[in-house]
Amino acid sequence: MTKLASPEKKTFGAKFKELASNQIFIPVAALLLLVLFNLIADPGFFKITLGQNSNGDPVLSGYLITILNNASELVILAIGMTLVTAASGGQDISVGANIAIAGSVILRVLCGNQGARPETMQAPIIVAFLAACAVSMLFGAFNGTLVAYFKIQPMVATLILFTAGRSIAAWINNNQLPIISEASFGYFGNFIPGIPVPTPVFIAIACVIVIMLVLKFTTLGLLTQSVGINSHSSRLNGIDPAFVKFITYVILGLCVAVAGLIKVSRISSINYSVIAKDIEMDAILAVALGGNALSGGKFNMWGSILGAYVIQFLTTTLYKFNVASDALPAYKAVVVILLVVMSAPVVREKMGKAMKSAASKKTAKEAK
Repeated sequence: MTKLASPEKKTFGAKFKELASNQIFIPVAALLLLVLFNLIADPGFFKITLGQNSNGDPVLSGYLITILNNASELVILAIGMTLVTAASGGQDISVGANIAIAGSVILRVLCGNQGARPETMQAPIIVAFLAACAVSMLFGAFNGTLVAYFKIQPMVATLILFTAGRSIAAWINNNQLPIISEASFGYFGNFIPGIPVPTPVFIAIACVIVIMLVLKFTTLGLLTQSVGINSHSSRLNGIDPAFVKFITYVILGLCVAVAGLIKVSRISSINYSVIAKDIEMDAILAVALGGNALSGGKFNMWGSILGAYVIQFLTTTLYKFNVASDALPAYKAVVVILLVVMSAPVVREKMGKAMKSAASKKTAKEAK
């Protein structure tokens, strides 16, 4: 009677190599490091309390709530940026300026012809939001046309809006700073009375659910990856690479409009030069941190979403330890350098070999 061969046990080195090759390994590892650091430095970092705001409504507060709340716009942008990166092999650096335009359009519609400080909103919020969606998607289509049909490098194509976008936003409102005094407008960027969780958290969750359903029940994800991996082969298989790239920029435009609504709703006004400043860099970093190749192709949407929360976790941690806002880019630059080095195939291969070698030596020692 023959004995069944027992399955070969994987060594620690092999297990680590397999784990490190997973796209989501980097953001999870980064998140665990941040959690461990804050647990050691100040366990109170994870404390959540239920209090009341100035209106007497219940609100949750704490660093974790701040992270979930402030990461909302970045999570929404990371969704669109992931698709753009995967399809075109480049990034849209105009999203911050486009948010300024979307926010300006919303405030313009709500103010109507009543000047910069109307007593009441001159249009329903949904109408203002739809107008912002149309404008943002139009600018997204502009970027997409330059990239997909004129074959301009994504960073060069989107540099136009990056440069001119905030001036366009100011022009929309005649260089005025509109203020919406009605409390209901602030619900989208703060709290709905009676609900202790910030509204942007729910909006971000809704956006994540929508994109996951779209990726599951449509061919958007498959087409995006096919075009990103090899646009020539995808064309031979009946796919229109230019249209796929174009549509990803339009989707990013829609994400920008949602983020713009949250941004202007937080303060019920806008500062054209400051709103969403440098958010494009954070969105690109979220995609990279999610284990996605910035050269395009295969992508992991969950990785980008987790990457966005990791970036906000890092930002909140730095603010907690009194790091000046001007110094934040330097710390993020260090993260980018480490990320690029860690994700390099050569480094991963060497790490895997080192772990395998260490595991082999341990096994040999035990055998003696």
